[in-house]
Amino acid sequence: MKLSEVLIKPILTEKANSQQESLRRYAFKVARKANKLEIKKAVEEFYGVTITDVNTVVVPAKNKTRYTKKGFTKGQKSAYKKALVTVAEGETIDLYSNI
Repeated sequence: MKLSEVLIKPILTEKANSQQESLRRYAFKVARKANKLEIKKAVEEFYGVTITDVNTVVVPAKNKTRYTKKGFTKGQKSAYKKALVTVAEGETIDLYSNI
């Protein structure tokens, strides 16, 4: 798998931001087939930091229901893989530079 296909996007939530500040841990949405070694190489190459630890989680799909004029609409939010990457002491990743 190409390294450009591994990382999809960073996850920017309140919980992820608090972990960035306290634990130096960054969250990324990654490809389902990517393994920890590929994730580590991709983050090190794209952001120029040293990675100490990689944890992965497969977030399960969720059923969603909405009420509309035509009645209830049922759907499903797709499952995805999330990687929690811990960087070395004293290093940071600037996720807001591209915005």
